Amino acid sequence: MKFDKIELRNAFGLFATGVTIITANPAGYKPFGVTVNSFSSLSLDPPLLLWSLQKDADTWDALEATTRFAVNILALDQQDMSNHYAKEGDHALAADEYKMGVSGCAILKHCIASFECDTGERYEGGDHIIMLGKVLAISCNEPEAPLVFQCGQYRSLS
Repeated sequence: MKFDKIELRNAFGLFATGVTIITANPAGYKPFGVTVNSFSSLSLDPPLLLWSLQKDADTWDALEATTRFAVNILALDQQDMSNHYAKEGDHALAADEYKMGVSGCAILKHCIASFECDTGERYEGGDHIIMLGKVLAISCNEPEAPLVFQCGQYRSLS
């Protein structure tokens, strides 16, 4: 069967996903974030999660240098933040956007939940790298409507 990349991307885009920002603060770098919607829980025992990012992402050097990262689940009102950290360019976190978590990871202040992780295995997956994280700590805020992405645009669950 033949199909082109645009057709495949559009079909993948039919699947609604939550939106996350991966944050990290490796030695030699300012705390930074990058928007990712390819996040999934993986295992309860041991506690593992995974996410992926394009190999040519401008944040890969910093991500490869980190031993810990956090996955921050965004709320519906954080669309502007998602857009900012999805673009190439400056990914440094503003001082008022984050706090230090119990494991020393930079975590976003106003997200729905954060998972602080040790960096686990990395796997090549075509044009992406799949990152595993061993969950060290979780932070949950009051439940809010999540930011959802489908068919190339943000959506709400209502």
